[in-house]
Amino acid sequence: METPGNLFVVAAPSGAGKSSLVKALLELDSHLALSVSHTTRAPRGQDQHGREYWFVDEPEFRAMIGRGEFFEWAQVHGKLYGTSRKAIEERLAHGEDVVLEIDWQGAQQIKRLFPQTVTIFILPPSWAELEQRLKRRGEDQPEVIATRMANAREEVSHAREFDFVIINALFETALFDLKTVVHSQRLKFAAQRRNKSAVFTALDLD
Repeated sequence: METPGNLFVVAAPSGAGKSSLVKALLELDSHLALSVSHTTRAPRGQDQHGREYWFVDEPEFRAMIGRGEFFEWAQVHGKLYGTSRKAIEERLAHGEDVVLEIDWQGAQQIKRLFPQTVTIFILPPSWAELEQRLKRRGEDQPEVIATRMANAREEVSHAREFDFVIINALFETALFDLKTVVHSQRLKFAAQRRNKSAVFTALDLD
């Protein structure tokens, strides 16, 4: 599936700062759009339906799977998460660059379906720092944090399967790295040829 738009997938263990980095990137880059995933988990804190996620119950989510409406879906921490196929394909076809915040399982599914996908994994600087970040959020009970830390070890083991890895030790540095990955992808020959076809044709490069 060749499209004018670029697809970026960002994954990370819970607490690594993925959502904060993507939010900051979107504020800086007007050409990048966030794809809002569906989930069966309950809203947390200031979450809003249609902004952070589309919140649905499990029967509806399972029905959407049956109708083939998801680009990818996975179970994470006991909850279901999925990416709308139609929303992604329409945006990419119209030349939008789209970023997804999903887990490593979903990233692998999308990479198989759409090999041009640029996959990015966000790492914490250490296990101790990751645990402190989870505690500072103040959203989870100690047993939930323990589960997230155990799951994080499995998630981090898949970082080697991603195109890029960013270590979020200092937020400003990690954000710069994330911006660099996005900008570099837009300058690749294939991406430039798709988006600047008139120039390439005039220079006999098509």
